[in-house]
Amino acid sequence: MHRCVFIIFSLILLCLETATANQLAAVGGGDDKCFEKEKDGLLHFKSLLQDPSDRLSTWTAEQDNCCQWSGVTCNNQTGGHVTELDLMNCGLVGEISHSLVNLTYLIRLDLSENSFHGTIPMIISSLTQLRHLDLGGNNLNGTIPRSIGSLTELRQLDLSDNFLYGTIPPELGNLTNLQWLSLSNVGRCRLENLEWLSPLSHLEGLRMDGISLAKTNHWVDVILSLPKLSLLSLDGCELSQVMYPCSSFLNSSSSSIEFLSLSNNNLNSSMYRWLFPLTSNKLSDLDLSRNMLDGIPKYLGNLCSLVSLRFDRNSVVVTFPDFLNNLSGCTSLSLQWLFAQSSQFTGSLPDDIQKFTSLTDLYLSENQLKGTISKKLWELPNLEYLDLSENSLQEFPSSDYMSNHSHIEYIQLSSCKLGPLFPKWIQKLKNLTSIDIANNGISDTIPLEFWDSWPSRLIFLNLSSNNISGKLPDLSSNFDNNSVIDLSFNSFDGPITNVSSTVALLNLSRNKLSGGISFLCQIVHGFLVILDLSHNFLSGQLPDCLWHFKELKVLNLEHNNLSGRLPASLGSMIKLEALDLYKNDFSVEFPLSVKNCTSLKSLNLGANKFSGNLPVWIGESLSGLYVLMLRSNNFSGSIPLQLCQLASLQILDLSVNHFHGSIPSCLSNLTIMVQQGVSQLQNLDRGISLGRYSYNVDHVMIQWQGTEREFIRSNMKLLRSIDLSSNKLTGEIPYQITNLDELIALNLSKNALLGKIPWNISEMKNLLTLDLSRNKFSGEIPSSMSQMTLLSYLDVSCNNLLGRIPSSTQLQSFDPSRYEGNLGLCGPPITKKCPGDEESGTQHSIGESEGEGIDELDVWFYIGGATGFTFGFWIACGALLLNRRGRYAFFIFLDSFEDWVHVKVVLFIAKLKKEHK
Repeated sequence: MHRCVFIIFSLILLCLETATANQLAAVGGGDDKCFEKEKDGLLHFKSLLQDPSDRLSTWTAEQDNCCQWSGVTCNNQTGGHVTELDLMNCGLVGEISHSLVNLTYLIRLDLSENSFHGTIPMIISSLTQLRHLDLGGNNLNGTIPRSIGSLTELRQLDLSDNFLYGTIPPELGNLTNLQWLSLSNVGRCRLENLEWLSPLSHLEGLRMDGISLAKTNHWVDVILSLPKLSLLSLDGCELSQVMYPCSSFLNSSSSSIEFLSLSNNNLNSSMYRWLFPLTSNKLSDLDLSRNMLDGIPKYLGNLCSLVSLRFDRNSVVVTFPDFLNNLSGCTSLSLQWLFAQSSQFTGSLPDDIQKFTSLTDLYLSENQLKGTISKKLWELPNLEYLDLSENSLQEFPSSDYMSNHSHIEYIQLSSCKLGPLFPKWIQKLKNLTSIDIANNGISDTIPLEFWDSWPSRLIFLNLSSNNISGKLPDLSSNFDNNSVIDLSFNSFDGPITNVSSTVALLNLSRNKLSGGISFLCQIVHGFLVILDLSHNFLSGQLPDCLWHFKELKVLNLEHNNLSGRLPASLGSMIKLEALDLYKNDFSVEFPLSVKNCTSLKSLNLGANKFSGNLPVWIGESLSGLYVLMLRSNNFSGSIPLQLCQLASLQILDLSVNHFHGSIPSCLSNLTIMVQQGVSQLQNLDRGISLGRYSYNVDHVMIQWQGTEREFIRSNMKLLRSIDLSSNKLTGEIPYQITNLDELIALNLSKNALLGKIPWNISEMKNLLTLDLSRNKFSGEIPSSMSQMTLLSYLDVSCNNLLGRIPSSTQLQSFDPSRYEGNLGLCGPPITKKCPGDEESGTQHSIGESEGEGIDELDVWFYIGGATGFTFGFWIACGALLLNRRGRYAFFIFLDSFEDWVHVKVVLFIAKLKKEHK
């Protein structure tokens, strides 16, 4: 080719390439921009969502290339189109936009573990290239679109953990390339049969937990027709109600299932007939927990690949030696994990346990095992985890025997009656990393050598709830990183000396420890997450060396003799969630350093000597508080309005202080105390878990119906309480406070409040306790209070109330002392009569026919009345038995009628007493 021609041809190619590149860039297919249509679809998708974690911050119109957005993947093989949208667990809230239809090249769509609501959009079916669709773990409702059956390229489909309803569409059987299908806990969906599964010959995993299979006869046959199925989970599927699970019972099994879970189905041992064909030597994990099985068949003992067996929480008595005997085939050589806690096992731990040479984890807690423990148990060569807690086993091995068997790493023997002497044989197990012998009735001292047996090895030590005495030892040598030490509820005394810097939880509460807490300054590595030294005799000041406790979440020092000013270094604990200093002698003003502890959820400074005004920054900086306990201090000034910003506050106790001024009307903004705020509370984490140990954060003492009562996690979740008693508050009760219709307890006693009790106080329909005593309230008790049917404690004594006490079962049932000190009050249950209650003395008159015989008309009247009553009675009973709504309405009427009768009887008795005076 001529040289000039070559140069001209090259220039033409270069121009064509440049023009093509510019054209691609113009439509968004180049390196700098994505396709405009797909970008617009994604932006519209985002516009319908709330993104509190700001995970979609890169999704902006200004950022041209959507392929660089978070969660978005493009593929050059498709010309740069969006092929993957992965937004798993991003905290997104909203509906799934129809604009996803623009992403026609999408292969993977994962929106799982968010809070999407609304229905599954029909446009999903237009994404015909999809191979992976995961919408699990959301709040989706409506039905499953039948059109999903047109996504024939799907390999994985997950709709689990939603709120869908209707019939599982049989069109899912068209997804012949499907490998994994998860419909677990999909909602209230029905299933008539499983025939649609048969064409899914590539299916490897199937989860249908929570879907009723009660009507699916021959479901076992369908499962056996799936040649590649390796995982099958049918937990809570009402399998016990299936009349014909299998068409015939085979003598052998060719099942490919490796993982099989059938828990929570109320199955009895008749299920073993149809279980057999589902089991083969490929089965490695079998879950039969939460059923009603009275043992296992011998064929399960011949599963030579079985590694894990769950038999926990079965509700029928099983003899443990027989159970082991039926497993003693080749299963005994393969089984590594046996979970059988919280069942009904009886008998002892027999010598047959020695056959299970592969066993690493044995969970037998909360059973009814008795008698001796075979020594063969301790000889198992691979046993690492042993949990025998809450049984009545005895004859644990001697120290000499244990010195030759030291392979166990975790031993849990809580509530096993090991006491009263300390079990010295434990310290012979030199490989231990975790020890739990809590609640064993041990009334002894601990040998000093015990504390040196596992240098820098222990990660868990629980000796709580015994009566172990003696000086607290040096706790600095035995423990590994992030370890847990719980010595609470014992009788240890003396000072706290050395504690390992590697400890994550230290619980020394409810002992007899004394001295100061300067040992905290020796803990320098900052692993500590929970520190509980409550209920001891500790004294001195809280040292100002808390700067390095960056991970601390709980600091509980209540019920000690600590004093002085809180140190500034307290504010360095930025992850602190619970601060409890109740019943000490701390003083001076509200600690400013707490302002920096913005993660606080529970703040209890009650029963100290703090003084000064309550700072406004509590409501501004500590926005996550759900407990604010400041009772029995010397605080003064007015109640700051900023407290009303604490939307999650459920316990507010400012009682026994010197607050003055009026009650803020904005307390009605405490969102958690009104109906619509309940959902916000559900996300609060009330416990902190460290490995297998869970520490209860919720714990508070409040005045409840006149006495101090302890509330803990189990009964504190529903508690909503405001206590402003024993202050110097003035003015009226703001009517807005009646909007707190989730409030359980309201105590405004011992103030100088005046005016009338709000007429609509009955709107606080959940009030259990109301104390308005020792104020200056006037006027009548609102008649609407007779509607407060849950009220179990009321005290309005020592006010200026007047008029008749409204009639209701509750108000008349309270002791008269709850109304005393109100000279104008009258009517039951107090003895003072109301005007108009005085009777004129008119005697009951008897008609002239008294003593005369009953005429024929009267006879027929009584006969007809009796017949009509009988006939009507049985019609009414029949209606009540058959009509649930009518039955409910009837008993509400009956309850109201009972209240009316009670009041009438009380008034009648009062009248009789008066007439006989």
